[in-house]
Amino acid sequence: MKAATFAVLRQLAAGTPCASAVLAQAVGLPRAAVGAAVRELRAHGVEVRAVRGRGYALGAPADLLDRAAVAARLAQRGAPIVLDLADECVSTNAALLERAASGAGAGTALACELQTAGRGRRGARWHARLLAGLTFSVLWRYERARSDFGALPLAVGVACARALDALGVRGVRLKWPNDLVHGGGKLGGILVEAASEAGGPTAVVVGVGVNVRGARALGATVGQPVSDLAALARDVPPRTALLAELLAEIASALEAFGRHGFAAFREEWSRRHAQQDAPVRLLLPGGGAVDGVALGVAEDGALLVATRAGVERHHAGAVSLRAAT
Repeated sequence: MKAATFAVLRQLAAGTPCASAVLAQAVGLPRAAVGAAVRELRAHGVEVRAVRGRGYALGAPADLLDRAAVAARLAQRGAPIVLDLADECVSTNAALLERAASGAGAGTALACELQTAGRGRRGARWHARLLAGLTFSVLWRYERARSDFGALPLAVGVACARALDALGVRGVRLKWPNDLVHGGGKLGGILVEAASEAGGPTAVVVGVGVNVRGARALGATVGQPVSDLAALARDVPPRTALLAELLAEIASALEAFGRHGFAAFREEWSRRHAQQDAPVRLLLPGGGAVDGVALGVAEDGALLVATRAGVERHHAGAVSLRAAT
């Protein structure tokens, strides 16, 4: 989306109708460009109304991110996070991995208003609509990789659920290995990508996407059940408050994981497990499948499944978990 379009959005976010000429002067654009910006905002799902005799106005308040407010809240919490906020990027994880390779420090975080090609597990795409979702990534560094490193997405899932609890959003469950769910619909996802040397330092980029509102439209796009925070809470927390709380809890979890590993999170993860003791089907690479009952997770984050042949351990990799039909 063009920088000029974001400029128009921020002017309209003030909440009062604004004439084209006033908008053009405020953002330094010709009046024709204002019309183009309005059309682009509408194409991205933002309701922009033409108010007779008064100009343009947003149909609903613009829930834009406030970097200064997030930074202030993180400072209050003592969270070692330095946040950068972009209007638009292809993928916050990809951008942060590049910064990691250039020496960016632990605690560097990047959030964006519009992510155009976010990534999910197993090569899937993460879809997020403008102002309707939250997408961000955090860079962390460890002196060496742990044997239970594969469980890091599960630990981050616990941190995300804690953050949502603190904001009054109850009922969020965790789906192995990296999803936040509610009522059978996907609420959020976690993607952990690492660059390390054998036995040496490890740089980890943790990407998080959360659906804040607009689940119906998003579900039609992705073709699977989707949930959002608006379905869980009467008062949906502003995206700024949501980002600050998530970053603080994730930073705390990443520090704890470095000291204690997944052992510090395993019991809580099991309590929040959406499919604990439920019949499941694991889809395996090559087209095979395993049917059984989900028993929880092992000390290294492997899923434990009770089958007719006994209890099996399955690591994430290319495995996909489904509820049994």
